[in-house]
Amino acid sequence: MSNQPTYEGRCFCGAVQLAVTGEPAAMGYCHCESCRQWSAGPVNAFTLWKPEAVHITRGADNLGTYHKTPQSYRKWCKTCGGHVLTEHPTFGLTDVFAAVIPDFPFRPALHVNYQEAVLHIHDGLPKLKDFPAEMGGSGETLEE
Repeated sequence: MSNQPTYEGRCFCGAVQLAVTGEPAAMGYCHCESCRQWSAGPVNAFTLWKPEAVHITRGADNLGTYHKTPQSYRKWCKTCGGHVLTEHPTFGLTDVFAAVIPDFPFRPALHVNYQEAVLHIHDGLPKLKDFPAEMGGSGETLEE
């Protein structure tokens, strides 16, 4: 039996439910145009997990998938349209949107794709132009 913390989440209507176990690989905010359009907001709060830490516990057959690029397989509930997660196979990570797991202690560490920001946030966190170098980005930081 694992002693790692588990947090439960769900789509807007509850038809799709999930659990994440352990600690995420990263947490932060994405400002890219794709995330903004997908979330219908000026910024998207992400929690990145190893795929084996994410388990759909109910409604897996009710998940729809859309992928504009091979980097992102966006998943939503077919009943309510609520966005649930995005698989990033090229990074070996799954983004479970922070709002989907309400009891998870979200502690963002950085902003990514800040060069595309439409809402500038002054919170003292690093603002990366694109992605960290270890994820194929420039690793370059921008001013708040």
